[in-house]
Amino acid sequence: MNTETHRQLANDIWSICNLLRGPYKRNEYRKVILPLTVLRRFDCLLAPTKAQALATFDQYQGKPESIIRSVMQSATGYPFYNLSKLELAPSQQGCNSLLDDPGNLAPNLNSYINGYSPNIRAIFEHFKFGEQITKMAEKNLLFQVIQKFATFDLSFSGLSADQAAMQMGYVFEELIRIGAEQSNEEAGEHFTPREVIKLMVNLLLTPEQDLRRSHVVKTIYDPACGTGGMLSVAEKYIRDLNSDANPLLYGQDWNDEAWAVCRADMLIKGEDADNIAQGDTFTKDAHARDEQGQKRSFNYMLANPPFGVEWKQQQRTIEHERDTLGYQGRFGAGTPRINDGALLFLQHMIAKMRQPEEGGSRIGIVFNGSPLFTGDAGAWRIGNPPLDHRKRLAGSRGRAARAVVLQHRHQHLHLGADQPQRSAPQGQGTTHRRPQPLGAHGKRPGQQAPPHRRPSR
Repeated sequence: MNTETHRQLANDIWSICNLLRGPYKRNEYRKVILPLTVLRRFDCLLAPTKAQALATFDQYQGKPESIIRSVMQSATGYPFYNLSKLELAPSQQGCNSLLDDPGNLAPNLNSYINGYSPNIRAIFEHFKFGEQITKMAEKNLLFQVIQKFATFDLSFSGLSADQAAMQMGYVFEELIRIGAEQSNEEAGEHFTPREVIKLMVNLLLTPEQDLRRSHVVKTIYDPACGTGGMLSVAEKYIRDLNSDANPLLYGQDWNDEAWAVCRADMLIKGEDADNIAQGDTFTKDAHARDEQGQKRSFNYMLANPPFGVEWKQQQRTIEHERDTLGYQGRFGAGTPRINDGALLFLQHMIAKMRQPEEGGSRIGIVFNGSPLFTGDAGAWRIGNPPLDHRKRLAGSRGRAARAVVLQHRHQHLHLGADQPQRSAPQGQGTTHRRPQPLGAHGKRPGQQAPPHRRPSR
């Protein structure tokens, strides 16, 4: 299946929107298309083992949830399962199709979704898909939409499980792209244009010489992952370069729908969806520690944080960490102006860089108007050696943006706030102290972190 075939299948699925016109606005189509695509894909995957899985559940019914989860995942061969006898499939003999009882389709569809394992139910809860079921039922659209979706075979029979997951991933990502474009989203909000992501990934990964190593393992993290575009493109880059590589993807996002899309995308492609966390990255860092309780770090980090977003809601937590943990936390070098949340994401990522002796790390991040270099970030400065690339991007709606790539492969990482300008005697110029190089985690050799220091405004 080539790119054109992926696009054609995605367009065929998206054409179901023709049934939604009127009751749904153009920017609302994705609220139906994306969840039902996920549902149909999972139904196709579970269909061959449906009878065996239900028999297994009957055998272990009443056992603790952990045991049921383990045996059911073994029965299906996937990290999810469905305990409902119903199927989202065409009405035919030998199949308990949802379409067999049109009068009760809405409650039966809700019951079918609730039959899934908790990890899948969480996705549909964050999609708020129950609201769409009610709306389509009230507008007499539900049967037609489900009937149309049931005609798509998303099992990709004839391909290996890995190949099928990859092909479905391409189709789903094309649907995400179409949905984002039709929703007319602000630049950097939940979805980043693919051409921007590809540029970012190329800047970040092209210099890396060890990606061709046999069975190399690399960790990739996006603290504002949205629908997961940066993670997916970075993973594809590495796998295209080295089919034996093992990229491990991690992300977090605060927006319910974006998180649901990203987590569904990971499950569709066979990735570990548990690594995609939901919540506020600043107040509840889901990737602060690894399974052994050690501070987590990553080989590569990418982000396109929201532009011009204030951090007032998180101010108390952030300033508490700054004042109590200093450089042992994420914000020891100080906090930026209240409307520069993007710079906080950079500090968050720098705190997760690996030590040079551990192979170091590289960061790629998009800034609106490049606050690091135009002065929008107050007196913050990041200097060489870590600054590797600055690339001007064409932002949507005519706004300029820059992709910034940093690396930590040297003894020191420059990160700090300039001292405030001091008034000089009349007739003389002003003095302005440049920041000294900071250590790997922002601490100067022999220096204790100050309780609080802000950049000048």
